[in-house]
Amino acid sequence: MRSEFLSFSPPFVDEEEIRGVAEVLGSGWISRGPVVARFEEEFSQQVGAPAALGLNSGTAGLHLALQLIGVGPGDEVILPTMTFCSCANVVEHLGARPVLVDVTDDTLNIDPVAVEKALTDQTRAIMVVHFGGHPAEMDLLLEISESHGLQVIEDAAHAFPASYRGKVIGSSRRMTAFSFYATKNLTTGEGGMLTGDPDLLERAKALSLHGMSAGAWNRYSQEAPWRYDVVEPGYKYNMTDVQAAIGRAQLSKLEFMDLRRREVVSMYAEGLGDLEGVQLPSEKKHVTSAWHLYPIRVHPKLVSGGRDVFIQRLKGQNIGASVHFIPLHLYQFYRDKYDYSSHDFPVAHRAFERLVSLPLHPGLSDGDVSDVIEAVKLVATKG
Repeated sequence: MRSEFLSFSPPFVDEEEIRGVAEVLGSGWISRGPVVARFEEEFSQQVGAPAALGLNSGTAGLHLALQLIGVGPGDEVILPTMTFCSCANVVEHLGARPVLVDVTDDTLNIDPVAVEKALTDQTRAIMVVHFGGHPAEMDLLLEISESHGLQVIEDAAHAFPASYRGKVIGSSRRMTAFSFYATKNLTTGEGGMLTGDPDLLERAKALSLHGMSAGAWNRYSQEAPWRYDVVEPGYKYNMTDVQAAIGRAQLSKLEFMDLRRREVVSMYAEGLGDLEGVQLPSEKKHVTSAWHLYPIRVHPKLVSGGRDVFIQRLKGQNIGASVHFIPLHLYQFYRDKYDYSSHDFPVAHRAFERLVSLPLHPGLSDGDVSDVIEAVKLVATKG
């Protein structure tokens, strides 16, 4: 057994991030300013996006995206139940209804068949979540959206960098929200990015700064006038230069971080591939997954007490693990408001009862990965 606890997903930062933050702190400007603008440009180039807007979270990106396409009271937005609560919360904030649907068993991404069955006259948009970094079946989902005149919003919180049929997630004019939370493939501590149509992002930029016609960096520069207007009621969603400095440092080593994740995934596949009662995640041939998560599924009878005991015993071996996600229909608010039962979405529910996310981050050594493999085997075989 390991002598020290292996954390599930710590941030991968070093002197480069520290140096970038120090430079910003010594620059005299720490809120949204020139470093955010450079990060936006570099991120946009990385994914091939028409435009990019730095924000304080991926959740802010989803909220703004839905508002930009006009979602409001009386509308419905279809989204998978197997996702984080923020996806449904932002729909509620706009006075619309989040319509939950089931996922496919192979990737746990939103099921296009279920989407088509959930369509009504009130459906305004489909929120596509790329679960675990594995892109959803965009061809089928776009065919449905186009045939019914619907908008598609992509939640790419897990999907950087990822691609679908050779197209990088975030490279289209569709509104796509990325998250840079502490555990994400690229982190700024807290933060996010919204990519998509440049004209829509101009409005989003104003909305992210209270609806003001000019941000503080513009107002306080030597050449600019101090006066500004409020063109519509907005929010406080902007990214700061401190966050952007971390993001730029992270971008500079993205290739290494992505490669290391894939190396860890290969080691897991080789080490756990023949373990009875454990289902490993896979990557379809027409996609490149970002491998944000490595979610295995443990057969309920593998360990007495099921999945929760499995995780408890992993922790007893000093291996951190987690679960992604509790399906939205199981949360009190959504269950009670929309009268969901626990088995309304059988694929998601069955998967949830078995899911265990193993440690996956660039800081894992080969020895760390071997420790995880040995711990999983030990727990699985002891029953």
